[in-house]
This record gives sequence, C-alpha cells and structure tokens, in this order.
Amino acid sequence: MRKISNLMITFAIALLAVVLQGCSYMPVSITSWIDAPSKDTGWVVLFDGTSLNSWTSIGNANWRLYDGAVQAEIGSGFLVSKQSYKDFQIKAEFWADEEANSGIFLRLSDPKNVTSDNAYEVNIFDKRPDPTYGTGAIVDVAKAPNPMPLAAGKWNTYEITAKGSQLTVTLNGVVTADVSNSKFTSGPIALQSAGGVIKFRRVWIKPV
Repeated sequence: MRKISNLMITFAIALLAVVLQGCSYMPVSITSWIDAPSKDTGWVVLFDGTSLNSWTSIGNANWRLYDGAVQAEIGSGFLVSKQSYKDFQIKAEFWADEEANSGIFLRLSDPKNVTSDNAYEVNIFDKRPDPTYGTGAIVDVAKAPNPMPLAAGKWNTYEITAKGSQLTVTLNGVVTADVSNSKFTSGPIALQSAGGVIKFRRVWIKPV
C-alpha cells in the first residue's frame, strides 16, 4: 500500500508540474501581442515596453515605464511621436481601467497643443458622458458603434489605418470606424492620459 501511495503522490506532483508549466505559457488575454508585425515588411517599433526614445512628453501626466508598459494615472498630458507621418498603419496594444480617458491622436497639426480640434482622436473612453464618440470612435468624425465597445480591465489592440482621406479603426479585430475625412493630412501621433489608469504595451507603425 505504501508503494502505491508513493507512486500516486509522485504522479500527482508530476501532473501538477506539467499543468503549471502549461499555464506559464498562456497569453495574458486573447488580444495579447502574440504576432508582432515584422520589421522586414516595413513596420517600425515606436514603443516596445522598454524605451520612450521615440516620444516627447507634454503636459503633467506621470508617464513612466513599469512592468513592460508605459503607464499614467495622474495629471493630464501626451506622449507625442518625434516623427511625423502622412499615410500609415498603426498597431497599438493598451490597457485601461473603467475611469480611463485616453486616446490615440493622429496627424497632429500642433504637437505642442494636442486636441481633437487639431488632430484625429481615436478614443479610449468607456465612461464618456456622451458615448456617441466614446471608445472605438474618431471624435467628431466617426461615431462609435451602438452599443459602444468597452475596453476597461483587459488588454486591447487598436489597428488604425490612415491613407489619404480614408480612416479605418479596428478594435480587437472588429471595425469600429471607417470614414472619409480630409481635414488633417499629416503630423505626429500622440498617446493621451487625461484620467484614470492607461497603459500602452506595444506601438508599431508602418508608412503606406
């Protein structure tokens, strides 16, 4: 009986080790960055979780590198890309809490004064008082789907294409905005923190 008991204990320990090893390779979420774009196909890394060398901080948001991401939850401000872009694709991975007021701004007219009046704002704002231009929308240009998608409490992926006047936004594989607008033609991009907790873990861009 003691031999059988020892065998059972050994088997149980081995099985537990296999289960734990498998868990260590599970993705953070279904939208985690499991297939990063290839540099060989023209993609450029703007942020990979380790450096902010491609960005300039404006405002007083407390941006900082933490646990493989850049995070802010105090103050209001932007990370503005040092380069300008005309036609491009963006892939960005972000996490927001329920109170987050954030977004990705495109083709900034004035990189020192970023607003939705002088750039395209792809919104991240689940609790926007008027959800018409909340998460998934391009503020004042393309309305969010109804019901509005929610981003809080998980990692999400935005894929954004700006080619000429055509703007397309895809959130977690679902198109949330597809519109023609020629108000802004080129400029830097910016990441926003204006309330709540926002984290960006990957940002890639590909000129097209």
